Amino acid sequence: MSAHSAPAAPASGIRFERVTVAYGKRGESVALDALDLTVEPGEVMALLGPSGSGKTTALRAVAGFVQPASGRVFIGDRDVTALPPHRRGIGMVVQQYALFPHLRVAQNVAFGLKARRVPRGEIAGRVTEALEMVGMADYARRYPRELSGGQQQRVAIARALAIRPGVLLLDEPLSALDAQLRSGMLAELARLHRELPDVSILYVTHDQVEALTLADRIAVMDRARLQDCGTPQDLYRRPRTEFTASFVGNANLLPVTVGGATPGSVRFADTELTVTGADEPGHGPAPGADATLCVRPHLVGLGEGENTLRGTIAEVQWRGSTHRLFVDVAGHRVKADVRELRETPALGQSVALHFAAHDAVLLPAGTAPQATDPAATRAPAPTPAPDLAAAGVAKGAAPGAGGATDG
Repeated sequence: MSAHSAPAAPASGIRFERVTVAYGKRGESVALDALDLTVEPGEVMALLGPSGSGKTTALRAVAGFVQPASGRVFIGDRDVTALPPHRRGIGMVVQQYALFPHLRVAQNVAFGLKARRVPRGEIAGRVTEALEMVGMADYARRYPRELSGGQQQRVAIARALAIRPGVLLLDEPLSALDAQLRSGMLAELARLHRELPDVSILYVTHDQVEALTLADRIAVMDRARLQDCGTPQDLYRRPRTEFTASFVGNANLLPVTVGGATPGSVRFADTELTVTGADEPGHGPAPGADATLCVRPHLVGLGEGENTLRGTIAEVQWRGSTHRLFVDVAGHRVKADVRELRETPALGQSVALHFAAHDAVLLPAGTAPQATDPAATRAPAPTPAPDLAAAGVAKGAAPGAGGATDG
């Protein structure tokens, strides 16, 4: 490359090809099972799932902190499976900030640049640029102890951005913050995404609000496997499995039998209900099959309507602008989120609920989450001593600097 040519843009986009991570002498404890997933350049992909689902293991496989037992990891067009972390061109932000307490903010942000041997004359400008992006330029000379938790996390993000990565890995970055700070940081991360349209972001979280707010697509993980993947709107409005319906948002899941006296109907207990598309070939379980009816609580109204269910009030929760009603219907608990009621129904009171046919979705039966002993399927990943500094993270700066290992 000539002295006047522009530096190559960092590789963006992530691709997992049948990536399996296993522990134990014979690899009997599987932490990630044959993951196939592509994160497009400039896309925010959220890995969403409960503890032990494999989401953090997937992120660590991209970072180079765990070695796959099989399969390959690509960043851009490069196979990085065997590369060390500092050669992958990634920035990483973990849950516990991992800032050096004895270094000022600017020095913390500069740390990754020095580890990468960026020319001394460039470092000050890139530090200022990164701090300005996260609104922390006025705090450059402070120490971490002089900052709030949200400010420390902003500095950690600035440090990851200073190296100008093509891929940014975020491992539960907001879980240590209180609710108000989380809300503010979500807005900041959304703004950063708009300002960095070429950076691919892999965001690990168990918080559905974070995933729905930030992600272009969500990959739903459970028991070391990818269960579903799609846009937030698709997964919320038209989930494909009971697990997705229950984990991405809240859902009423009722056992039904497809088919009834009228077209597009299903039978729940002794009640016939209508579901849009229930009688269309190839659009769900076949007539006569067992299925699960999914309808979101906010789409269930109080009183009679298109599809009416009758039951008794089991619990009422006031949530400010809404009341959540828990109604026992034919041995099942149905949730309804309704506008704040002037008069709260009494426990045991008989009520009617209703929902529209187009607001319900039919799912295949038997796709609900299963209770398993995580220890039977995987072992906790051994905490490595990776080169966090080269990935834009301060190595050994604070307890938990490597992030969570149970996801």
